[in-house]
Amino acid sequence: MFGRGNTQLIACIFFHSPASLFCFLFYSRDSSVEMAAASRQRKSKQSKGSLSSKNDSGVSSKKNQGTWNLSYLLVLGVLALIVSGLHRAHVSNLFESDRHFSHLSTLERELAFRTEMGLYFSYFKTMITADSVPDGLHQIMRDNITEYPSTINTLKRFNLYPEVILGFAYRFYVTVSDLMGHQTKSCWTVNRGENLSPVQSCEGLGEPAYFYVEAVFLLNGLMMGTFFLFGTYLSDSIFGGLITVACYFYNHGECTRVQWTPPLRESFGYPFFILQMFLVTIVIKNHKSSLKYAFLIAFAQLAFMLSWQFAQFALLTQTLAVFGTYVLQFISSLTFRTILLGQTFVVLLDGYLAKLPHWTLRLVSQGVIFLVAALALKLIIGKLLQLEDDAHIGEIFKSKFTDFQNFHTMLYTCAKEFDFIEAETLKKLFQTLLIPSAAIALLMVTFRLLKAEVSSSSEEQSKGENGTSKYDSSKTNYQSKPNADLVYHSLQLLAFTAMALLIMRLKLFWTPHLCLYSALLASRQIFPLGSKSTHFAALIALLAVMGFYGVANIQHQRGIVGEFSNPAQEELVEWIKAKTPSDAVFAGAMPTMATVKLCTLRRIVNHPHYEDAGLRARTKLVYSMYSRKPVLEVKANLRSLGVEYAVLESSWCSRRSRPGCSMPEIWDLEDVQNRNASPACQLLSKKPEPHFKRVFRNNVYEVLKLT
Repeated sequence: MFGRGNTQLIACIFFHSPASLFCFLFYSRDSSVEMAAASRQRKSKQSKGSLSSKNDSGVSSKKNQGTWNLSYLLVLGVLALIVSGLHRAHVSNLFESDRHFSHLSTLERELAFRTEMGLYFSYFKTMITADSVPDGLHQIMRDNITEYPSTINTLKRFNLYPEVILGFAYRFYVTVSDLMGHQTKSCWTVNRGENLSPVQSCEGLGEPAYFYVEAVFLLNGLMMGTFFLFGTYLSDSIFGGLITVACYFYNHGECTRVQWTPPLRESFGYPFFILQMFLVTIVIKNHKSSLKYAFLIAFAQLAFMLSWQFAQFALLTQTLAVFGTYVLQFISSLTFRTILLGQTFVVLLDGYLAKLPHWTLRLVSQGVIFLVAALALKLIIGKLLQLEDDAHIGEIFKSKFTDFQNFHTMLYTCAKEFDFIEAETLKKLFQTLLIPSAAIALLMVTFRLLKAEVSSSSEEQSKGENGTSKYDSSKTNYQSKPNADLVYHSLQLLAFTAMALLIMRLKLFWTPHLCLYSALLASRQIFPLGSKSTHFAALIALLAVMGFYGVANIQHQRGIVGEFSNPAQEELVEWIKAKTPSDAVFAGAMPTMATVKLCTLRRIVNHPHYEDAGLRARTKLVYSMYSRKPVLEVKANLRSLGVEYAVLESSWCSRRSRPGCSMPEIWDLEDVQNRNASPACQLLSKKPEPHFKRVFRNNVYEVLKLT
């Protein structure tokens, strides 16, 4: 199926690294004689108004086709590796400074992985402590600890493929190191003071937590190298890659959370999304259409989807952006099918729709069928498989535009990351000139595309009068137009903008894409103003102005110095391990339950992975502790889940992020009949008897045993 060149290409790109992309860029020049001939034919037919003409842009068509020579690739390789190393070191240093991670004990490091982080890390711990890799897989695929008494496949439910791979890699590393007599970690005693007992602290890749976070930081370092190559390729200028990287560092706190929360799914998934978008861009820019490109995109997309449960939403926006590029006739149906191969059956209808007599009919028909088919397919699959996990997503959006509210939407929207984007975030992005830079690039791209379109339409009208036309409605595979990559990224940026404005957490897609789009400021194709030296001098001046606030942002991040300490939670964990049976069943606040599972291996009935419909129902029963329901009803709810111990945090009775967001207030939306009663958590904290017995208490936590 694959020729010798194709086999080399697939082999060299199989591993995700900046260097692997050089292979793709280099081999993509000569993928087939037919594509080269077609490329030459397109260049010979370009109109004077086309953005890719040499006279208009000031750069050669060779670069516009992405055909970089070997020496150029070597320079890119060195720069990409340098950028990768800088970003890995940057996020690692920030993480260390924030927690003083190197001087924490094993227990303290586990406690530092709060909420979902602790849940994910617990499965890595399972993989490395199991008797064997197959045994570890069996434990996480038939898990009856996380949602007792149910047995669930946590590998699939929580996207734990990174933990499985890292668990295997850790075991292999330790085994090989032991055989070679290599010391994998060094340990010492740390005197913590403040009436806390001394602890042993170990540092090195032989320490599980160290191995885990270093793997995450390495992956995100490589992501930055890929990002540099992406910006360079999109703008046809190394300066464009440097602008992308500089903007990312200047706005680092708005681009990523990996430096604070390494175990989250986005830390593993987003680097592969960058790779996947890069490959899609290469296919679109070079109008590729063959199985090997579909395979490469599928490989990166698979890694993205297996790592992050929210991948489907980002990929939906990409599908829409690619579809928009297609219906605007910037890519052919063959290129479109290459990108969307296996994703939707709508592409089978494109050949017939392209025969409609007018382009407006084609566009409207394709758009309607695409949206209807996508929605219908999701509804049919949801009904057949009885899927309700994504129902809350619709409810969240509904609550943003209407007065609709319920218990689950309030738990989401009361957290600021699920609220509308903050004005402070927009202010920061304006101060570093990121939004203005991307906006200028977008306006210029739009202007140039419209100019080229008008020129092309005039030429087509002239040819039509002579009986010849480039876009014949009777042909299903019309010749695609240049600058498809610019159209795709403009549509993708608009989609990410809408996502970020509605849900602040999704700015992690938007802000990096602003950085990428700003690379177009370095494109002589988009900005053919003056000489190259004048252009680059202006870009240097822009980076200097960006750096006024950008460097301050970096200094602020690096100035965050802390030391993790949570004596109250440590006391709780030590008590649970010493005073409760190993098969005891616990319930409580979602973040705390993740810690209980990770540090004590006790069974829990709820956890922070709130996307599952069944888990949402369980958590609602557990959180009746913070409602105004009668204590007897609270006990019955917990008993129905098999709970033996309930961890009560009295602060949850009163704290709120804004009015209406305390737990009793959230419950008041649905529990109308008890609105005038005292919260159960207050009653339980004062006198848990006769339905509960207090068996542990400190200044933060209480453990109540059901009687």
